[in-house]
Amino acid sequence: MSQADKERWDQRYLGGAYSTRLSPSVLVEKWAPLVLADSAGSLRAFDVACGAGRNTLYLSKLGFEVVGADISTAALERAAAQAQSQSLSAEWCQLDLDETLPIAPPLQGEFDFIVLVRYADLELVESLIKRLAPGGVLLVEAHLGGPLFTESTDGEHSVGGPGSERFRLPPGALAAACAGLVGVFENESLVTDPDGTVMALAQFVGRRPG
Repeated sequence: MSQADKERWDQRYLGGAYSTRLSPSVLVEKWAPLVLADSAGSLRAFDVACGAGRNTLYLSKLGFEVVGADISTAALERAAAQAQSQSLSAEWCQLDLDETLPIAPPLQGEFDFIVLVRYADLELVESLIKRLAPGGVLLVEAHLGGPLFTESTDGEHSVGGPGSERFRLPPGALAAACAGLVGVFENESLVTDPDGTVMALAQFVGRRPG
C-alpha cells in the first residue's frame, strides 16, 4: 500500500472506526474451536489484516499463540490496548500486505491457523497457504463481487462493504486460489452480520495436506 493508504486507515481508526465491532467474525468463532479440538498441543495463529484485533483477541482467549498484523499503526495500538486491558497475550506486527510477507520474528516459521477476514487479495491468499504448517487450516472471508453483489444493490436494499468491484473477489476466485488445500467449507452468498447488515461474501476454510 502507499503511504497515503496507510495514513487513510490510520485516520479512520483514530476517528473511531469499527469501535463497536468487538465480537469476532462469525466464521472465525465457528471454526477456531474446531481447529483447537483437533490438536493436543498449543497452536500458532496468524490474524492477517487484523484491524483493531477483534479476531486476534478471540484467538488469544481460546489459547492460541497469536500474531495480529495490519497496515494501520493506529489500529494496532488500539488492539494492543484492548489486549492489555483484558490480560491477553498477542504479538502485533505493522505490515504492508502488498509486500512479501517477512519470515523474521514474530512471523518466522509456520502457522497452524491463519485467518484473513474481509481483505480481498488473491496473491496474499496464495502466499499464506505456503505459511501453513502440515495439517494447518486457512480461513478466508472476502467481499464478493459479480452478479450477487450488483443484483443485490438497488439503492434501498444495497449490501454492505466496498461499493467498488475493485475491492471484491470475482465468483469462484477464492476457491481457485485455495486449490492446493483440502476444502472443508466453501460458500458464496448473501450473509447477514450480527448487526443486521447484509454482506455479499466469499468464504473458504481449507486444510493443508500432511
